Amino acid sequence: MDFRFTPRQIELKQRAIAWTEEMKQYELDCEMNNGLSAEQHEKVKQLIKNHGLAAINMPAEWGGAGLNTLEHAIVSEEVGKLTGALWDTMWRPANALKACTPAQREEFLIPEINGERRDAVAITEPEAGSDPQNIQTTAVRDGDSYIINGEKLFVTVGDAADFILLLASVDGAPTMFLVDKDLPGVSVKRTPRYTHTFVYEHPEFLFEDVRVGADKILGEIGQGYELTRDWFVEERLMIAARTIGAAERATLLAADYAKERVQFGKPILDFQLIQRMLAQNTVDIMTNRVLTYQVAWEADQGMDRKLLNAKAAVIKLGASEASNRCVDNALQIFGGRGYMRENPVERLWRELRVDRIWEGTSEIQTVIIGNEISKRGAEGLLGYAGAVAQ
Repeated sequence: MDFRFTPRQIELKQRAIAWTEEMKQYELDCEMNNGLSAEQHEKVKQLIKNHGLAAINMPAEWGGAGLNTLEHAIVSEEVGKLTGALWDTMWRPANALKACTPAQREEFLIPEINGERRDAVAITEPEAGSDPQNIQTTAVRDGDSYIINGEKLFVTVGDAADFILLLASVDGAPTMFLVDKDLPGVSVKRTPRYTHTFVYEHPEFLFEDVRVGADKILGEIGQGYELTRDWFVEERLMIAARTIGAAERATLLAADYAKERVQFGKPILDFQLIQRMLAQNTVDIMTNRVLTYQVAWEADQGMDRKLLNAKAAVIKLGASEASNRCVDNALQIFGGRGYMRENPVERLWRELRVDRIWEGTSEIQTVIIGNEISKRGAEGLLGYAGAVAQ
């Protein structure tokens, strides 16, 4: 069993590190100004292109970087070290867009891969959060068009996006639509303020008699949950990778500080309580990194989609919970200095809290895992694809 990175993986990791280091110059501006200026966004876009990190989840034949799942995770781990969610400036089209027709691909996906357009995904509603089957947004057929009515919450990147992947009910069949944001009837109800400071916002949208052509259905009528699930799986895998990177950065900063901070005549790193917190962080980071890489590799081997959904839940649950413990320990080690917004650890502490909520709460991940065990047994979850004879 060879755990060494391939030359390509090493080169990708180095590119991600280089981009992340350049992006750190924007962290305080993002925090203090609640985002970046238009001029800064243009500079960031060029940095992404310079490092070859645009659309890393899209096939090379469409203009994307063509990374597999493991390579995607390697990059995500590095960029996850950034605060302000600056990792999200590195645009990754929603993987549901792979279901585009050739015409939709030319109108939506290819321009997004090139950095000319941006999508946002609208799933959650006032009465439909963890249970998307309770969606109230409807799309009613009217000739060659559909009339959409509904409300969507937590539409991340909704302020910067110019089109939306919207989940609606067509006579009870969950269906995904491609909706241009400038269509009549599309409006922002409000933009809430959150605990974290992200480079993009999470607006609430209203859709009032929005008319879209039947050619704007993504995939097929009734395929909406399947596309949503596939999107969730990729997001959960990358949340695991990103939070591991964030936990590592916070832990390294705390360890360096503990070496320099002297109390009672010696560095606080000499105290066993501080050593214990750093040791716990090390265990959390190392174990979750290895598991995330394993599941990402297994995904690349063609794992059954239902089993992959459950394994993605395992690593999203494990890594997001562990990373929150890590950044909390790191902040505690810094003491009062850790509570200053100018400290990256403080920003990570606020920002990682949402990773236990979005793309499925920790409780929902637990339910997914439990359901997999109940329906298909624990063998698949506890097994390892690399141990199966080919």
